Parts: sequence; C-alpha cells; structure tokens
Amino acid sequence: MTRRLFPLVAALALLLAPACKRADNRVTTGDRTQTLHLGNLAEPSDLDPQLITQITDAQIVLGLMEGLTAMDPTDAHPVPAVATHWETSADQLTWTFHLRADARWSNAEPVTARDFAYAYQRILSPGLGSEYASLLHCLRGAAEFNSGKLTDFTQVGVRVIDDRTLALTLHTPLAYLPALLMHQAWYPVHRATIEKFGRIDTRGTRWTRPENYVGNGPFTLAAWEPNQVVRLVKSPTYWDRDTVRLNAVNFYPIEDRVTEEASFRAGQLHVTGTIPPDKIDTYKKTQPELLRQDPTFATHFIAYNTTRPPLNDARVRRALALVIDRTALCEKVLRGGRTPAYSLTPPGIAGYASVSGFKEDISEAQRLLAEAGFKGGAGFPRLELLTAKGSTSQLPEAIQQMWRTHLGVDIAIVLQENRVLNDSVRTKAYDLTPYGWVGDYLDPSTFLELFQRSNGNNHTGWSSPVYDRLIAEALQAGDDARRYPLYRQAEQVLMEEMPIGPLVYGRRNYLIRPSVRGWVPNVLDLHPLKGVSLAP
Repeated sequence: MTRRLFPLVAALALLLAPACKRADNRVTTGDRTQTLHLGNLAEPSDLDPQLITQITDAQIVLGLMEGLTAMDPTDAHPVPAVATHWETSADQLTWTFHLRADARWSNAEPVTARDFAYAYQRILSPGLGSEYASLLHCLRGAAEFNSGKLTDFTQVGVRVIDDRTLALTLHTPLAYLPALLMHQAWYPVHRATIEKFGRIDTRGTRWTRPENYVGNGPFTLAAWEPNQVVRLVKSPTYWDRDTVRLNAVNFYPIEDRVTEEASFRAGQLHVTGTIPPDKIDTYKKTQPELLRQDPTFATHFIAYNTTRPPLNDARVRRALALVIDRTALCEKVLRGGRTPAYSLTPPGIAGYASVSGFKEDISEAQRLLAEAGFKGGAGFPRLELLTAKGSTSQLPEAIQQMWRTHLGVDIAIVLQENRVLNDSVRTKAYDLTPYGWVGDYLDPSTFLELFQRSNGNNHTGWSSPVYDRLIAEALQAGDDARRYPLYRQAEQVLMEEMPIGPLVYGRRNYLIRPSVRGWVPNVLDLHPLKGVSLAP
C-alpha cells in the first residue's frame, strides 16, 4: 500500500511544482523581500535635483535626496526633514533653520548648512542654466545673482551661521517658504562629488551615475540601466532609517501604456504610472480594487511656440483653443473623471478663484482665424503637434480632427521619445505640443510664475511686461488678500494672450496592488517612499 501511494504523491508534487513556479513573479517575490516595482513612464532625463523638471524624475530623486523640509504624504503640507525646526524674524524676512546632528550623506559624511548654501549657489549660477532657478528668487539678491548682475554670492540672502544653522533672508515676506523648500530645487548637493566631475555650473556630468552618486535620502542609487530600470536600495546612513520598511525600489521607464498595463497584469509591477483610457471602465467593472483615480494639482494644455509664425499671433492661438470641445475630450477620449479646464490654475487653492478666460466658440474662432489672414484655413502652414511616443491617448487625434473640421487647418501629429520630446520643448524646437504642469506646492504662484519671461520652464517664448509686473507685485505683496487679486489680473492677461490653450484639470488614473501600503493619494502626485511598505 505504501509503495502504491508514493507514486501518486510524487506525481502530485510534480504537477504542483510548475504551478507554484509560474505564480512566483516580481510582485509576489517583491512582497516577500520588500522590493517595490514601479512603472515610471519615462527614462530619467537626469537625477540631478537641480536640473530635473519632470515629475517622473522627481519621484526617483525624492527617494535619493532630502531637503530642509519634506512633504507629508496625506495632505502635502511641509514637515521637518534635515531641519528639525525653524523660526522667523519679527519682520518675517529672515528664516533660521536648525539642522539635525545625525543627518548623513550616503558616504557617511555629515550633512551641514554649508551643503545647502553650496547647492543654492550652484542652482543660481547663470552657467548652470537651471530651469528651476527662479524658485529661489524669493531670496534677497538671488534673481540678480542668477542673471549675472551680481557676482558675489555672499550678497545673496543665504548665510551659514554654523554647521547646523542656516539663515535665509527674503526680499519680501513669504509665508509658504517651508512648502517651497520641499521642492528638489532646494535639496543639498555634496560639493566634493560635484567638483570631482566638473565645475559648480557644469551640466550633465557623471556624478549622477550609480558608482558616483552621493545622496542624503532614505535610499541610495544602486543601478541605472538606460531604458531598463533604475534601482534604489535602503540607505544604511539615513538618519531615520529605522522607519524605512522597503529594502529596494525598482523604477521601470515603460513609455508604452499598453505594455505597462500588460506588465501589471502579468505580476511585474506593483504600481503603474498610468492606465490606457479604454481600460478604465473594464477595471471599474471587474477589478475596482486595483484602480485608483486621484485628483491632482495639475492642468493639461496645448503649449504654443509663440516664436514661430503664425503662432506668434494671439488671434491664431485663441482660434485653435476655442474650437476644442473639452467636454467631449473628458467624456469620450480621456475618461477617468477629468474635468474641462478654462484657466491655468486648477481648483483646490483655498481662497483663490482662478480666472475663467474663455469658452468654446466656433464662430468666434473662425472669425479670429480669418482676421489673422487664414479664412477657412486657406494659406495656413502645415504645423506639427509633437506627442510622446507610447501614449495610448487619442487626445492628439481628437484635437487634430476638431482643428480640421472647424477651422480647415491640417496639423500633423509627430511622435517622439519622451526624452527627445522634452529636449525639443526645452529648446523650442516645436510648433505645438500637449503639455501639463503639476503644481510644486499649493499656491497659485507655482502656476502663474511659470510664464514670466525669466522663468526657465517657460518654453512658449511668450512674455508680457504687464504680466511680469503683476507677478512681481504679487510676490512683493506678502499676504494673500493682496497677492490673489494681482494673480487674477495676471491670469486674465495670460488667457487673453493665450500662449497656452488649457484642456483639462489633473487626475491620475493608475493601477496599484493591494499589497502596497502607505501609498497615499495627494494632490501633488508625489509619493515619499519612506512611508511605503509591502504586505504579502
């Protein structure tokens, strides 16, 4: 009897073994080893905190670096990070930050106030050409140093009192400075590492390679295999390492949305960067526990290169914007709870009501185009709408058809890899492109300062002295009761000139495994990895 039973048991074991092996994928293995697998949509343009501009890059750097303050994931308010506490002077112009004694770089050296001062000098150096340098223009003398008018950095409002005390002096009171300091532009950098591979203002050096990277965040850079994976591992030197649950995080730059969703279904990803719009209803019906739809502090728009005719004519830009049926885009193309946008600043800012600068009007659009010399589209040049390769959204095609139907203009859709597209936009080597902006902090200034002439992220080529004056006055105004009316006036100017055509407000639709804990929805759409863990 024993002899007869053994073959049966052995046979069952052989049958079950392959099944168990097939079920063992990245997700199940990651749950056991505390290794998080994330879809990150795009290959990083860089991992230099003072040069990156994409939110996909910022999510990675958020694990590698830490500033004076950090973001609470629940409501995006600032909390102590490298700085344990701070105080302000009676006139609200000088902020003094006290750094923790146990803050360490990944090479075990202490993080000091001098590291922050050096980083601020670096990002403001004219030769670096950082797109986010203007975020530090609230410091006294920073704008002048950034433009080259001032060459002595000691005249900028940054003072190292001692290794653990840093004073920042502003040129006008700024109540939201702690929130501003959460941004990667304010992160410290390790001076010896920067200067080992170039000057203070050299872009694109090898300091950001895994073998060279020195950070001060909860994770270190273990690998960066282009177009394959960026791997982070838990840092043994991070001051709060005992609260970090994850051992590793893998970011996969999967640009094709269909491929990413298939990888999720195959158990290769814990969280996706997005989801193809035509899959949203399916998940709602069959697996709603896997679908997340989080409102974000963002606006998506068509960006015009106003340096190229005929887009240098506000009548043409306005005509193109007025014929886009945003309700149809939300309901039939994008789905997923999007709402039409008729302003740059999205809702969600307490006390600030954005300017609704226009409404769809086909007749008015046709009149404007005719007035600009292109009646019925006659003589209109063939322009290109640059779009990210791998996007499954039919938005570009839908807008293209609206322009053709209502204005008689034929604008070609041209696909580019995400990194190439970003370079094209940055260098203004484009005509039009679908673009988006996620707020860096909860204030209208994070959107409206974007279109100042001096802002490094203004890739439209548009500028207005009136607009710049209003933004400057708002920055000087101090309290919200005086700032917000000035911002509304500036937004009105922007909507009249229309260097951008607002489309929809932000909402992130994506997939997430139930085993992921601590991945909290927030309007800034950034997720500190320090508080994330995996439950098998």
